[in-house]
Amino acid sequence: ICGKKNKVNTKKNNIIFIGLLVLLAVCFVLNISLGSVKVPLEDIFNSLSGGQASKNSWQVIIWNYRLPKAITAILVGMGLSISGLLMQTLFRNPLAGPDVLGLSSGASLGVAFVILGSAFMPSFLSQFFLSSYGMVLSSIIGSSLVLLAVLVVSQKLRDTMAILIVGLMFGSFASAIIGVLSYFSSAEELQKFTFWALGSLGNQSWTNILILASTTFIGLVLSAICIKPLNALLLGERYATSLGINYRKTRLLLIIATSILAGSITAFAGPIAFIGLAVPHIAKMIFQTSSHYILFWGTLLLGAITLLICDTVSQMPGSDFTLPINAITSIIGAPIVVYLLVRKRKFMI
Repeated sequence: ICGKKNKVNTKKNNIIFIGLLVLLAVCFVLNISLGSVKVPLEDIFNSLSGGQASKNSWQVIIWNYRLPKAITAILVGMGLSISGLLMQTLFRNPLAGPDVLGLSSGASLGVAFVILGSAFMPSFLSQFFLSSYGMVLSSIIGSSLVLLAVLVVSQKLRDTMAILIVGLMFGSFASAIIGVLSYFSSAEELQKFTFWALGSLGNQSWTNILILASTTFIGLVLSAICIKPLNALLLGERYATSLGINYRKTRLLLIIATSILAGSITAFAGPIAFIGLAVPHIAKMIFQTSSHYILFWGTLLLGAITLLICDTVSQMPGSDFTLPINAITSIIGAPIVVYLLVRKRKFMI
């Protein structure tokens, strides 16, 4: 009976995965097609397959604007969703996530020191940190410090809600430091930081995308290595240790992976809310399982799909206006989080 049930579940999951892959492809094409200028699907396929679009302007729009933004949306969606899944399992808390635990605020603080505090640095340091590599490094350092601080506190606080409050307090502390830096910054620096903080998937060069893809790939590989230990951690630290899992090593890998993912993504796209918190729960509701062998890949695909949809909406097809991506993810993600809070006892952790 168990064998038949497992076969049915495997078949069901395979169908869901195929459906998600098809949906991802559809969302990817629609994201490139829709915007202030609608590009015909035939021209998109011709351009992406190495040919030429009917109009030269469409060719420029696809390769210089739409395609880089769509790839960035996929990378950001995957990275934030997986980092949220890792945090929820590590803390055994359904409300954990990069933004809720203060990781995004820590990454923002790292970037704020670079953008708003560059005038106080020696010229050679400011030049390095204002580069793509420097922004990523400062953002990763900021998110790592906050995550380490939350982990230290979590060793003494077993109450999961208390840990979340501590994460929020670290986020508030980071915001306060950013406020002080803003007070002493010039109007140009403030404007640059404000636009960055609104979140944006566009205006990324292919060099930036390559850096983001590399850091995201490293973070995802480290996360995939921890799939088996993550399943053991669902039942607690002692149970995982009894199975021969090196808890300290696993926790360190999870810290590094989450910091790389949240830090590098925040550096390039700004602090994007709710994706890391909401998408893992959507995956759990769809697949009806707590196994990370399934949840990892399901969360990966759903994260990419969700952010592609949010980005398509933010483009406001047929209009010259573009809304901040953070506003759209919050509008979509906030109701999901409220729904999850209402059904708190039914969380699958």
